[in-house]
Amino acid sequence: MEKPENVQMENQGVTDPEKRPPSVVAAYENDIDPKAERRLLLKLDAVILPLTVLMRGNIGNARLQGLQTQLLDNSDNKYSIVLLTFYITYMLGSIPGTLLSKAIPPNYALGGGCLIWYSFASIIVCRLFIGLGESIFGQAVVLHYSLWYKKNEIATRLAAFIGAGVLAGAFGGLIAYGVSSIQSHISTWRILFLIEGCPSVLLGVFVVLFLPSRPERSSYLNETERELEFLRLRSQNLDEGDNGIDWNGVKRAFTDWKSYVVTPWFRLTLSSLSGFFPTIIKSLGYTNAEAQLYTVPPYAVGFVVMLLLNYASDRLRLRGPFIIFVFLINAIGWVLLLAVVNEQHVRYFACFCIVIGGYCTIPLIQSWVSNNTGSQSQRAVHLGFLNSLANWAALASPFIFPTADAPRWHLGFGLNLGFSCAAIVVTAAMIVYYRYENARRDKEEGGPPRPGQKVEVAKLHDLAPGFRYTP
Repeated sequence: MEKPENVQMENQGVTDPEKRPPSVVAAYENDIDPKAERRLLLKLDAVILPLTVLMRGNIGNARLQGLQTQLLDNSDNKYSIVLLTFYITYMLGSIPGTLLSKAIPPNYALGGGCLIWYSFASIIVCRLFIGLGESIFGQAVVLHYSLWYKKNEIATRLAAFIGAGVLAGAFGGLIAYGVSSIQSHISTWRILFLIEGCPSVLLGVFVVLFLPSRPERSSYLNETERELEFLRLRSQNLDEGDNGIDWNGVKRAFTDWKSYVVTPWFRLTLSSLSGFFPTIIKSLGYTNAEAQLYTVPPYAVGFVVMLLLNYASDRLRLRGPFIIFVFLINAIGWVLLLAVVNEQHVRYFACFCIVIGGYCTIPLIQSWVSNNTGSQSQRAVHLGFLNSLANWAALASPFIFPTADAPRWHLGFGLNLGFSCAAIVVTAAMIVYYRYENARRDKEEGGPPRPGQKVEVAKLHDLAPGFRYTP
């Protein structure tokens, strides 16, 4: 089938997308009917967002349900090793897993990652497979969104994707509280894993069958909608098309210093929450069952804050200032947990802060990286760095909350505070750099790029004349 964008250009006397004049390109965005665009976005959201939402694992709740006492000889070290094994495959598989969505249709790659996500053979093998599945699925979702949505639309959608993990934390606490009262010959932590794992297996099948792969090949769009989608993408030079893995783009990502500076500071709080948040709540004086119930409000508030902040970020087309704001909230939470020991209401408020800080930054950072990488292959690798490099600190997270240190956990709270402060400093420095670089390019190129100007991102990535960074 001939690509709709070529049909559109032929109607204007331009058959080669690389040779279209700026006047033609500038007209594309003006040709978009706002009502038709809203209808198209609703249609895309209706299928893409539900099919890229997964129920996250709940090993922190399973610990309080008896996982550690029954299977791990009540050993903190064994529990820490179980947490650690996830990161082995998660970090090693992230870059190839994200590139897989460039090499094969994204619905196959994402569906495969979803199906691998849960396994029940043994706890170690299970965690290795979970890490492998998430390395394929996690950042590939971000790449997939960038194939369909404009730069100022992606953060809100990513907030819905990551927000599903926050809601999973909220509902997971409720489910765990209910499961704790089940009387069965099967351990309650096993029941918990079954309840949360089976839907992901079913979802993986639906992803393979029904998730739209790429705009140029998906049967989900009719030809009118496909032409409109290409007009939308072309208005921001996102119409790269399906050209497989571009190894020059891969090389650009590996040789770009920003790949190594931006990513390493952002994931320690998230990994700490996934393994130990119910334990931190329990240290406030609650029973195991009560602790699982009291994890719900922080996650619910975190979900609402995430949606609001990322929507505002899209509307203002800013990322860095919002990231700094969220990490300030995160830092306040860790300071309170370090400084206040006996006032449980203050410590519980701090738990809200660290959930907001741990989760709300993720879609902001993912959209920041997506916006500031020129080509799809460069984007795929840099997004993979968000898992592989960003989780180097997470390798320590399973070992920084030993039971003997409760409820102060100076090491765990202190490291998280330090990484939050480092993230604020790095983000502020990158905002300054991006603004400086944009101003330098404006000066060299005779001003900002014209609306709709063709930018050769497929060949020159973020170094292309006309490309500007999002601060």
